[in-house]
Amino acid sequence: MEILISAVLGELTTRSINFFTRKIFKPTPADVEDRLRRVLLRGQVITDESMGRQITNQAMLIQLDMVRDAMYRGHYMLDTFSCQSHDEDRKDKVMRHSSSSLSKVNYLKRLSFSSRNTLVLKQLQETLDDLSSMILDVEELVVYLMSCPRLRCQHYSMHLQLANSMFGRQTEAQLIINFLLHTRPHAGAEELEVLPIVGPSQVGKSTLVAHVCKDERVCGHFSEILFFRIHGLTNDELTTFRDSCEMRYQNCLANNNKEGSRLLVVVELSGDLNEDAWNRIYSSSKLCLPTGSKIIVTSRSDKIVRFRTTKALTLKYLSHEAYWYFFKTLTFGSTDAKMHPRLMYLAMEIARTMNSSLIGANVTARLLRDNFDAHFWCKVLVFLRGSFQKHVTRFGEHPFDLLNQNRPANLGRMATPAEDFVLYHQYQRSPEEEVPKIRIQDVMYGSVKPHGKFEALAWSSQIPPYYSYVFACEIRELETTATKRKRSAKNGVTLS
Repeated sequence: MEILISAVLGELTTRSINFFTRKIFKPTPADVEDRLRRVLLRGQVITDESMGRQITNQAMLIQLDMVRDAMYRGHYMLDTFSCQSHDEDRKDKVMRHSSSSLSKVNYLKRLSFSSRNTLVLKQLQETLDDLSSMILDVEELVVYLMSCPRLRCQHYSMHLQLANSMFGRQTEAQLIINFLLHTRPHAGAEELEVLPIVGPSQVGKSTLVAHVCKDERVCGHFSEILFFRIHGLTNDELTTFRDSCEMRYQNCLANNNKEGSRLLVVVELSGDLNEDAWNRIYSSSKLCLPTGSKIIVTSRSDKIVRFRTTKALTLKYLSHEAYWYFFKTLTFGSTDAKMHPRLMYLAMEIARTMNSSLIGANVTARLLRDNFDAHFWCKVLVFLRGSFQKHVTRFGEHPFDLLNQNRPANLGRMATPAEDFVLYHQYQRSPEEEVPKIRIQDVMYGSVKPHGKFEALAWSSQIPPYYSYVFACEIRELETTATKRKRSAKNGVTLS
């Protein structure tokens, strides 16, 4: 009780001092920026420590996730402020060299810059206040965090960590692990527990489950892990499912005693599954799976939530702020982005065109990293803005929105604007399958021009399940006005 009272009084004192300090002394942008960086560093220490601990308390996981989201907002606001300051300095230099006859226009522009700067400063201060309050709120939680058992983990720099592990899904991964390793208090001995995982296409459902299944605690808890892809639950699919479960169970019994045999079944659904079909799967599973076994079901449809025995997990796309942190880290790697303000400004503008596409981030970040040049990045930005805006005008949707739904999208080619680069369908290839040597970025940004329809590699993931993402593509020449006139003349039609 004394510790609790001391913590509460300390928090109230700190917040009171901060409140009166802000009232008396008006902070400068540099002051706010410096304080925000220091608070972000404190938050980073907490979240990094949490990643190396086995946390079973769900409320604690949610609170840490809130801190992580607030940190992404903090980094985003700092980078936005830095980029805007750099952009204004660049434009100010241009205005100084402009004619005196434009002095009134330049004065109005300076007022506009000043207004934007004030707005960003206000947003910086709000972000600082929110994050500071949140860090104070979790100070007692840090004490509990230190009591959680450590995980065996290898430390990487951030860009290597992103390349070799899940980004932004630490809480979801731990919630799944907690479900797998612990039995619900009121669950019956014969009840087979089911966790549905729901989310849109390309949000990372399969990757998250594969990542969890590689965890040594999960591997040690289950005798074997079975993966199934079910498209509509035909009789053949149900027979294959039942026979596989029974065979693996018999193998487990041959090698272990019955009490130590547990199976984890992961079912990836394509499309909807009606209740009758699910009941057939569930009944078969109860008959052929040993006690303690569990099922994870993934689907784009939220209809599978009704099959749950525990709270379903819903995945969403990364927030704009988290996506920028992800994109920046992939693009700059171990290079300090603050040392390259012009490149960071261009990278932030490019990220804004991506519509939070993870495949788009991986493809584009690699391209930029391999061509670390402001002139090239500027060409890429102009090209992407024009290409995506043209697509929205023609088809009413962003191309990455269509690709996420596995629908065709028309992209341009930077080298030859008179051609359409059409991506039809996406396929996932396992590590054992062959992938095309042609890469998406070589066709889109380079001079590689295959003929007819072809397959191109977008990205090969370095984390489980190690899928390679391949698109069926085609390059089509756009019809110019002259071509249309020739065709119309040949058909006896005159264009005015």
